Amino acid sequence: MTESALVSIASIAVLGIGAQWLAWRLRLPAILLLLLAGFFAGPITGLVKPDELLGDSLFPVVSLAVGIILFEGGLTLKLEELRNLRKVVFLLISIGAFITWVVGTLAAYWIVGMTFQLSLVVGAIFIVTGPTVVLPLLRQVRPRGQVAAVLKWEGILIDPVGATVAVLVLEGVLAVESGDAPHLLLLGMGETLAAGAAIGLVAGFVLVQLLKRFWVPDFLQNPISLMFVVAAFTLADEIMPEAGLLATTVMGIYLANQHAVSVKHIVQFKEDLGILLLSSLFIVLAARLQTDTLSNLGLRGIGFLAVLMLIGRPLAVLVSTLGSPLTWSERAFTALLAPRGIVAVSVASLFALELHEVNYAGYEQIVPLTFLVVVGTVTIYGLSAGRLTRLLKLSQPQANGLLIVGAQDWACEMAKALIDGGCCDDVLLVDSNWDKVSAAKLDGLPVVYASILSETALNEIDTSRIGRLLALTSNDEVNSLAALRFTDMFGRANVFQLPLHNAEKRRHDVSLEQHLVGRSLFGSTITYTYLERRFEKGAVIKMVKLTREFPYEAFRRYYGPTAIPLFLVEESGRLTVLTADNGTTPRAGQTLIALVDPVAEPRVEDVIPADAGESLLREGERATIRP
Repeated sequence: MTESALVSIASIAVLGIGAQWLAWRLRLPAILLLLLAGFFAGPITGLVKPDELLGDSLFPVVSLAVGIILFEGGLTLKLEELRNLRKVVFLLISIGAFITWVVGTLAAYWIVGMTFQLSLVVGAIFIVTGPTVVLPLLRQVRPRGQVAAVLKWEGILIDPVGATVAVLVLEGVLAVESGDAPHLLLLGMGETLAAGAAIGLVAGFVLVQLLKRFWVPDFLQNPISLMFVVAAFTLADEIMPEAGLLATTVMGIYLANQHAVSVKHIVQFKEDLGILLLSSLFIVLAARLQTDTLSNLGLRGIGFLAVLMLIGRPLAVLVSTLGSPLTWSERAFTALLAPRGIVAVSVASLFALELHEVNYAGYEQIVPLTFLVVVGTVTIYGLSAGRLTRLLKLSQPQANGLLIVGAQDWACEMAKALIDGGCCDDVLLVDSNWDKVSAAKLDGLPVVYASILSETALNEIDTSRIGRLLALTSNDEVNSLAALRFTDMFGRANVFQLPLHNAEKRRHDVSLEQHLVGRSLFGSTITYTYLERRFEKGAVIKMVKLTREFPYEAFRRYYGPTAIPLFLVEESGRLTVLTADNGTTPRAGQTLIALVDPVAEPRVEDVIPADAGESLLREGERATIRP
């Protein structure tokens, strides 16, 4: 390996992962920083020269990477979750996609000046939006109503649909150029669809059977899954050119919707692989750009972007949402949010390479135009989405919901108390133990089966009404990592976890604890083990309305020193999570949720001053203390 090749490979890794990390720290769309890093590595500094580094392998490497990314998109697609939004999403990815294609084609033809055949290809490329850009924006602006779900599922579905349409359009254009008859063109499209779908289904089915029969050891399941994806892509592409993209997408969809085996570990693996591929691919593709081709687009490229954003997207949403339950503000927000992402860039680069091989006139405009659209849409939508939600009155008020990590029995009891008492807008449990999740569902509690540390959890959890995290698992490391992960989303003041099991041994390094963990719940000694033992001995959760006649001091006398205050509810309904560091003293007018031991019938003088009388105590008990 030459020194220049080593520098190029190292630059791709360092700049790609570094851009992802910096985007997380700055709360910016990662794609934007990846593109900037690619420009820096390629046209500006020349650190990365993909054509020299990969040579003839560039085309198959990019193609295979796109196939794996589309497999990742398919894995996130669970069709049963679309029941309530099926019609709107279906229209967006069918009629809406067609309108976007037509508008993009006409804009490329009349504004950019491409040939009509090449304009058809460009219009098809911009059908896609992309969950890798849409989902982070939605998590950032948190619009209310159904609009978040619509945009999420459109972004997931439109990638494979748009990429497949683009592939078929490209094959059609090349077939016409070669003089094939129209019926042969249609036959070729049908063969591409059939080959891709069949191979994807077969590959997915065979992989499921291998996993179901335990013919693959645990440590090889992820590598074997990747092997099947690569094999399916290659086989389909060899049978019918460009059928590999469809094959990997269909394989991912099949795995996501079958119920014979769990593919959670595969999903986690694809998340890690996806980050690496996304980062590397963006650096490589952006590094191939030439500054002169970008400058040559000039106002024509900006005009194309404007037509796509201000005419194509709004028209597609307007037609697709006619008669839908979406409000006008939700439709407007949907019409003004359609950023393009990695699939658009990858498909455009892939097509440019293929058109270059056949020396197709004008192909060199495709990639610069795509990068211009991606950078423009990500920048504009990323900076305006928050203001747009406020303007359309879709912004969420202060989120009061609780995300509880851990679905053990006593965590469920806490959730029940909060829900039954009407103390919290939304409570959601998350656990990776299926038995605990099943038990919580039987109790009627909202629960998600996922690891809180996976991207799956972020995709499946609707955080639009959730603003606080309670990490209640028995694993200190999981609690701490969950707290760190959600600090940027909820803020450090709203991220809580149980005290560390070995907190006594770490008192000398308080600064390290505060930096690495969330706020300690309930008290410095109230660990998971402590709570587990208390519940095993019969402790229960009580809700007590504190009054002037029955103040906090009376509560303490009644339940004794073992009572642990957990939450406070103000008269306004605001919920306060009690911690070791807030020093809150409950007062009259508040409702206290506490962990208490069953107590015997109290004497009057133990609870209320003697001059209050026994009748007052009885009245206070009936009115204020309930399970």
